[in-house]
Amino acid sequence: MNAGERANVAPRIGVQPLPLTMAQLQAFDTIIDVRSPGEFAEDHVPGAISCPVLSDAQRALVGTLHKQSSAFEAKKVGAALVARNIAVHLETVFKDRPRHWKPLIYCWRGGSRSGALTHILRSVGWPAVQLERGYKAWRGQVLADLENLPGQFTYRVVCGRTGSGKSRLLDALAAAGRQVLDLEKLAAHKGSVLGDLPAEPQPSQKMFESRIWTALSGFDPSRLVYVEAESKKVGVVRVPEQLMQLMRASPCYEVLTPAPMRVQLLREEYLHLITDTGLLFSKLDCLVDLHSRERIETWKNMAAAGDWDRFVADMLETHYDPAYSRSMFRNYTGAADAGGLPVTGISAADFAAVARRLPESG
Repeated sequence: MNAGERANVAPRIGVQPLPLTMAQLQAFDTIIDVRSPGEFAEDHVPGAISCPVLSDAQRALVGTLHKQSSAFEAKKVGAALVARNIAVHLETVFKDRPRHWKPLIYCWRGGSRSGALTHILRSVGWPAVQLERGYKAWRGQVLADLENLPGQFTYRVVCGRTGSGKSRLLDALAAAGRQVLDLEKLAAHKGSVLGDLPAEPQPSQKMFESRIWTALSGFDPSRLVYVEAESKKVGVVRVPEQLMQLMRASPCYEVLTPAPMRVQLLREEYLHLITDTGLLFSKLDCLVDLHSRERIETWKNMAAAGDWDRFVADMLETHYDPAYSRSMFRNYTGAADAGGLPVTGISAADFAAVARRLPESG
């Protein structure tokens, strides 16, 4: 290999190549996403902060100039905007950073936006590093990792009828130090037609997958991972196929909660729908393909009258329990032989007692 060939394969100073592990990400003091706020909101590298060098409107302006005028005009205007925005970040976000502060910086493709900030920070004296090929390459790594990463772990699936307290058990397991992959928490959704969380929109599909990558990357393969039985979709986001297949083939535990306790638990967890019947009614209307108009009107009348125990009990009996019986035993091979977990109360202490009975490894 001659000198020129060696130069081509040598790592570039100030550039972080991919793939990246969680440990490598955590070695940086700050991860900086210089893309526009809209790009950042859709998805970003785990732990990144948003320091855009172009706003959404500025990015659109530069793109329009590139198409309608010329690349030169777009770059000239863009450079001035980037310089002004970087100056603001230097005077605010980065103002008090110490001499040894080491940030990782990225944009869409590891090009001019992240290159500009990296150059200036390194000129100041900070050992700034630019992510090679940017977010686009990072996104490719996440997709590739999610084909293989789930297979490194052994899963135990927590199943049970709606209102049995599966999420509360997962919380108790996590508090007890068990490894928990809480897909509903990562998806910001309870997994049913009524499952939207108040004031918390669901993440994009990309963000959901990044959250799963982050969670799995922090787990120890020698220990069990507890996960709730889910459908392929949690709200509007889809569980990665490889993970879904492994979950469906894993042994199960079934949470066994008496019907009156399930009603009480659901009243606690869906209080936002009890206090906003208009929102509840709009969600019930989504069930028109599964239930008759008469049935839906009956549920609405119960809710309007404040007969919440009867409303919840009837929803469980006529909608949720039949759906559980149809889907659970068809999709999860371990459901028929699931170990039973009797629940005697729905408090945090009650679920903590159940969690203590479950193994950490196996």
